[in-house]
Amino acid sequence: MNLHELSWVGAKKYFHSNDIVLLPVGSTEQHGPQNPLGTDHLVARCLAEEAAKRTKVVCLPTVPFGVSSHHRQFWGTVHVTPETFKAYVHDVCVSLKYYGVRKIVVVNGHGGNTAALAGLARELRERKEMFMSIFIWWKVARKCLPKLFSEEEVGHAAAEETSMNLALHPRLVNMNKAVDEKPSRPFFDASSFGVNYRLDTVDYTSSGVFGTSKTASVKKGKMIFEVVVEELVKHVGVVKKSKIDDLLPKPLM
Repeated sequence: MNLHELSWVGAKKYFHSNDIVLLPVGSTEQHGPQNPLGTDHLVARCLAEEAAKRTKVVCLPTVPFGVSSHHRQFWGTVHVTPETFKAYVHDVCVSLKYYGVRKIVVVNGHGGNTAALAGLARELRERKEMFMSIFIWWKVARKCLPKLFSEEEVGHAAAEETSMNLALHPRLVNMNKAVDEKPSRPFFDASSFGVNYRLDTVDYTSSGVFGTSKTASVKKGKMIFEVVVEELVKHVGVVKKSKIDDLLPKPLM
C-alpha cells in the first residue's frame, strides 16, 4: 500500500475507487546521544505504513525534514522554515487532487510541524479543496496509556520516544549513551507566567534530552506502537467512510 511501490497502473486502479491517502511527515533533528536523527520521520513512517496495511489506504513517501531550527545547535539537524514546509506539503496534497484525492490523513512525527500543518489544513478546507486531519502519535499514546511513563519520561528524546525507537529500529539506538537530564530553567521563567517566548533546545539541555531516557524499553515501545496504530486505524476508517461534502465547510446559514 505504499504509493512509491506501485506502478502507474496500480495507482490508477487505487485512485479510481479511493479518495484518501496517508502522509507521514517528520523531521531530521537531534534526539539525544542515544537516538537517530531520523527518529521523528522514522516513527511516523512506521505508524503510517502499518495503518495503510490494515486499512488498505495508500501511504505516500515520508517527508523527512521539518520545522526544527530550535535544535540547530546540535550537529546533523536539518531544518526548513514553516513557510517552506507548509508550501511543500500543500503542493504534495494538491497534486493528488488531480487524481481525485480529497482526504489526507497526515501522520505527524514532530511537534514543530504542528502549527504549519494546522494552518494548511484550515486553508485547504476553507477553499473547499481537500480535508486534512493531523494525527499526533504522542498525544494518543499519553491519553491511551497515561500510566506507562512518568512526566519525566515523556519529554523530547526521553524514555517514550527512545522506547519507540527500541521497538521499531533497535539497531539505531545506543542505550549505552542514554542520559537523564533535567531541563534547566532560563532566569526569566519564574517571572514570565502567561508570556509566550521561543528559545532553543540548547538553552534548556546540553544533551538534547528533556528528562529521563535510561528507563526506555522494547516492551514499552511495542505497547505504544500497537495502541497508537489501533487508534490511527480507527481514525482512518472514519475519514475513509465519510463523504467529502460532510467534511467541508457548511454553507451560510
